[in-house]
Parts: sequence; C-alpha cells; structure tokens
Amino acid sequence: MATSRRLLRPILYTSTAAIAGGGALYYIYRPIKIPGSDPASVPPPRYTDDGRFSPPRFPLVKTRDEQIEDLKKSAGTQSAVDTLRGATKGVLGSLTGTKNDELVEREEKQVDAEPYDLLVIGGGATGAGIALDAATRGLKVAMVEREDFASGTSSKSTKLVHGGVRYLEKAVWDVDYNQYKLVKEALRERKYFLDTAPHLSNWLPIMIPVQKWWQAPYFWAGTKFYDFLAGAEGIESSYFLTKSRALDAFPMLKKENLFGALVYYDGAHNDSRMNVSLAMTAALYGATVVNYLEVTGLEKDGNGKLVGAKVKDRIQEKNGQKAQEFSIKAKGIINATGPFTDAIRKMDEPQVPEIVAPSSGVHVILPGYYSPSKMGLIDPKTSDGRVIFFLPWQGNTIAGTTDAPTAISQNPIAGEEEINWILSEIQGYLSPDLNVRRGDVLAAWSGIRPLVKDPHSKNTESLVRNHLITVSDSGLLTCAGGKWTTYRQMAEEAVDEAIKRYSLQTSPLLQAPRVSGSEMIDDAAPLNGACQTHQVRLIGAHGFSNTLFINLIQHFGLESIVAKHLTESYGDRAWTVAALSAPTEQRYPVRGLKISALYPFIDGEVRYAVRHEYAQTAVDVLARRTRLAFLNAQAALEALPTVIDLMREELNWDRRRQEKEWRDTVQFLASMGLAKSKLGVTRRDVENGKAGEYDEHERKLYSRHDRPADMMESDSKFSSGEKPIVSRDSPVNK
Repeated sequence: MATSRRLLRPILYTSTAAIAGGGALYYIYRPIKIPGSDPASVPPPRYTDDGRFSPPRFPLVKTRDEQIEDLKKSAGTQSAVDTLRGATKGVLGSLTGTKNDELVEREEKQVDAEPYDLLVIGGGATGAGIALDAATRGLKVAMVEREDFASGTSSKSTKLVHGGVRYLEKAVWDVDYNQYKLVKEALRERKYFLDTAPHLSNWLPIMIPVQKWWQAPYFWAGTKFYDFLAGAEGIESSYFLTKSRALDAFPMLKKENLFGALVYYDGAHNDSRMNVSLAMTAALYGATVVNYLEVTGLEKDGNGKLVGAKVKDRIQEKNGQKAQEFSIKAKGIINATGPFTDAIRKMDEPQVPEIVAPSSGVHVILPGYYSPSKMGLIDPKTSDGRVIFFLPWQGNTIAGTTDAPTAISQNPIAGEEEINWILSEIQGYLSPDLNVRRGDVLAAWSGIRPLVKDPHSKNTESLVRNHLITVSDSGLLTCAGGKWTTYRQMAEEAVDEAIKRYSLQTSPLLQAPRVSGSEMIDDAAPLNGACQTHQVRLIGAHGFSNTLFINLIQHFGLESIVAKHLTESYGDRAWTVAALSAPTEQRYPVRGLKISALYPFIDGEVRYAVRHEYAQTAVDVLARRTRLAFLNAQAALEALPTVIDLMREELNWDRRRQEKEWRDTVQFLASMGLAKSKLGVTRRDVENGKAGEYDEHERKLYSRHDRPADMMESDSKFSSGEKPIVSRDSPVNK
C-alpha cells in the first residue's frame, strides 16, 4: 500500500502540473477573435456573370430640414412645404442618395401636437448614446445640439477606449472597491465598443518602459491582473520584452537605463467620427437629431414640471437671417451637455449649486515618425506624478494629457506651458539622438473634462469617480461625468431612470431599418424593447472587413492609402463616399481629389458629410468629419479654400456666408495650434502660398525644418568656403 502511494504521488503531482501548465498555455495562446478580422456580415458586391455590378443601397436619414419639421410637430406647429421632387435616376443616384428638391413655399400652420417621449439636450457621446438607446427601445426621442455633434469634449479625447491601468493601480493600493468596479465596467464596455464599431476602433498594444529590475515583476503583476479582470472581454495577453526586443519594437526609446518593457492591450478609436455615427444611427432608427439648434429656455406647466424647451436654429443666423424660436414638447428632458451641464441646470433652477468641476486636458500632435505605427507608450509616472500617453493615431503621433482646473469655454486654447511640459516629458523617454522640437507640433488642443460633484453628497466638494445621474424637482434628468469608454453604460442607466421617472412605455421595434443595406441581416431581431445597444452595430459596421479597401481600389480606382482610410472611417459607407468623389482625370488614381496633399482626405468626404451627416460649416468637415484640423492645423488652413468651395456647391452659400466661414474657421484653427500671425490670413494669401511664411520668432516655434536647408557639398553650385546666401559676386565670396 505504501509502495503504491509512493508511486502514485509523483504521477499525481506531474499530472496536476501538466494540466495547470497546459491550461495556462492555452489561456495565453488561445484562439482570439480580433475585431475586424472576421469576414464582413454583408459581403461586398461583386460583378455578376453577365458583367453587371450592383452597388450597395443604404437607407437614407432624413434631411436636417425634415428633422426640424418633425420637431415642430411636437408642439402642434409645422411649416407647410410644397416641393417639386425630381428623384435622381440611375445607380449613382441610388448609391449617393442625391435628391433634386426645390423649395417653393413655406408657411406655419397648426397641426395636432405629437410630443416626444424624451428630449435630449447635447449631441456629444453621452447625448448621442442616449438617443440611440431610447430609439432602439421603441421610444420617440429627439436630440438637439447647440453646436455640432462632438464639437466639445467628445472630439478632444486621448482617443483611447480603455479600462484604465492607472485606475486599477489606485484601486489596489487604496483598497477602493468603487475604483475597481469602474475598471471592471470599462473593460466590459471596451469590448462592446469594439464589436459595434469595428471600423472606427482597434486594439492597440501599449508599452510600459521598465527602467529598474524590480519594476518588471510589479508591472507584470499589474498588467496580468488587468488581463484577468477583462476575462472574456479581453484579447491578447500582456507580455514582457527584453531590452533588445523593446528597442526593436520601439526604436525611438532611450537605451540608457532601459531594463526591458511590458506590453499590454487597450483600444483606440476615432472619437468624433464615432460620435457622428452614433447620431446618424439613432436617426436611422427613428430619432430626430439636429445640430446647431440651441436651447434658449425650458418650458414648464402650471405645476412647475418640465414639458418642453424653446429652441432656435443657429444656421439661420449664420446665413444672415433672424432665427425663429419654436417649441419642442416632450414628456421628459435629459441634460447631457458635458462641461455646459450647469448652464442647462440653471435654466431649470437659477439658484442651483454648480456640480461641474472642469479640468483641462491638453494634447499635442507630432509627426508619425515619433512612434511606431502599431505600438503606443505610457509613462506611468511623469516628473509631477501624472500619467502621459504617446500613441500612434491617424498616421501621426498623439501625446498627452495634462490635468488642471480651467474655466469653461467653447474652444479653449492649449497654453505654451502645457505644450512644453508634454514635450519635455516625451524627451525623457526618447533617444537623445531625437531632438523633440516645438516646431514638430503639428496641432495642439485643450479638451475640457467635466468632472462632477454629487449635489446630494454630504461632502459636496468630493468628485464622483464615475458618472452622475440626478433628477431635479421639476423633472430635469442630468447625466454628467464619466468617460468615452463608458458612454453606452451611461446612456443605458440614463434611459432606465427616464423610463421610471416619466412613466414611459418601451416596445419592440418591429419596423427597424435595414441599416446594413441588405436583406441578409434583420436589424430588428434583437430589439425587444429592452436595452440592446451592446449589440446594435453602428452605420458602416455591417459590411466592414480588413480587406474591404481592396474592393474599393478595384472598383473605383482609388489610391491605396485613400481606400484604407475610407474603410476605417466610414466602414461599408465608403462605397457611398467613393461614389461621391470626382474623377481625377489621371491614369491613377481614377477617383478622389485630395483636399490636402499630405493626408488621404478627399472631396467625396465633404459631399458625404453635407448630404448624409448634417455638416453645416467648414469646421464640421475639417475637424469632426475628417480629422485634418486635429492632425495638422496649417494643412487644415491650406485646405480651407477647397472645403468652402465644395460646401458652397452643396449648400448654396452666398459670398457673405463664405467670408463668415473663412473667419470662423481660421479662429477655430487658433484653438488647434495655428500660429497667431495666421489669424489675419486671407484666402488670397493661402492660394498664393503665403500661408506658410513665418517671421524669425515663429519660424523657431512652428517650422518643421531648419533654415537654410543643409546641402551636400557635391550637390552645391558654390565652391568650398563660399556663402550661398549672398551673391557670388559679393566681396565675401572673392
């Protein structure tokens, strides 16, 4: 008996170790479903045997004017519009959604009131998320935004979709369960984010440099715990790199004192395009969404309960007309205005204490050669204890962010002190061979993060770690705080609370649109009246795959970099954008006139933005439909004449409106890092190539190269010792 035990014990130990080791190996190397790697749910169109090509036919959202008419119906007023409609014929018209509508007559008339279930004020990530959630639960919802969708904080993020390794560290060291819950929730939402919009988001490996040997086990344990918390919502496991492997993956790193690196995975995304896609998807599902519609007041009944809001169309003002106010009636009103939350709350109760503690986060954009195209970097502890990210984004490199109290404004300007601090921190991690210069900053902006205080807390000065949902006595529901990654969860909780507070009745959405443009997918299947936004795919997601760009190249003759950009910005709607692009009159590329020679943005994107995404100003196109203003302020200035001309054709702008667009856009570009001397630049200056000229002081700040340019001696026309900056006949050259 004893002998058999002695024989069985090592076998048992060995088997247990083998099973445990095998399980660990399987977990590390298990098959991973990477977002975007699956074939498209709707395959791309192909030529039939008889040579015919049938492009996708996507459902169209209502025009902005039609949406405004729907808003007026809620209060029992409507503009009677008689139109002459000439439906565009042919494949191209079907694909692009072109309409030939001529407005003949407009007058106000009374109709039966059709109040909304919910009116959402604010068109950022939270507001658009709430509109989509409510619409897919069968509620009648409207969303209005004073500026453009994502015009505030939602376009000025770090572009990460993350749980937050720094929050996890705080949760462990402070034994903070609420912080732990925040990380856990964000990791779950990260997966939903990447599943519902795979064309706008991607997984990104992020490196943590290890400079001391004892940091390796510390960071390893932290990243492995991060992986563990993600569970089924995770993807690749974190891993350690030796010094040589770290330098191979990130050649720009400083070699001195580098022990190695830990690499973990998080998500990255195109924030403003995500926001616009949320709004347009909500519109397809029946929500009424309108930008540039400003709330001027809230309306109450005799009992002091909110029943609607007064609004005005700011586009009428931009066109030199008087903006007519009208009412929107709704059973419930949700305030989702981010940093401007308190302004709406004071419309409801003028004496209410403020709950927003605005914090400024500055980011800078550097050329793409500062970082690998597929690897980010995090400095977990800067010189003053903060965290800084250094990430590839849209072909360039984004670095940030700062965190400091600030005043609330629409377009805050990044200060030189913050910019120089970021550059200084970057220099500490990069090779001394690289000179991080102020002139390499292509764009810089400041975003306002709306941290919030709970008005019902005993300590009203303490900040809420996650987000806050509160309801006033009159019925104004406010949803504030949070972050981009958790927008969907915030929206779900806000709609849940609204349904309870306003006694709303949800219902299955039986007549859902075919968002995919195909009968192959029933978008109404999961919409049973409960929240299903974790599986509602956004516009562009259904037909997206990592190889879709090849189909565009083969059909439209697009440049490769342009085709890839279009699929990663519009998903399957890239078919429409490409069809709206003008011929180049060249052998190759066949279509797609670039609005900037440095970037892959093309003319079809401007037309698509106006016709399908409610773009109303040049800033909408340069900053939030394309991302040119965020990538390179000077390039955006140089592209401005082209953008204004294209929008003039689409929106029938007169000369006065074109001049206003020029002034407003140049002023906006100042908040993107454009040199102060350019604020008075004219269109003629840009067209004559004078926009790139700097005085000596600004040249040192903004020029990306030295002057005069170095020249190889063999290429010089001057003899050794001659000074090329003066005439050959000058006495100094004798």
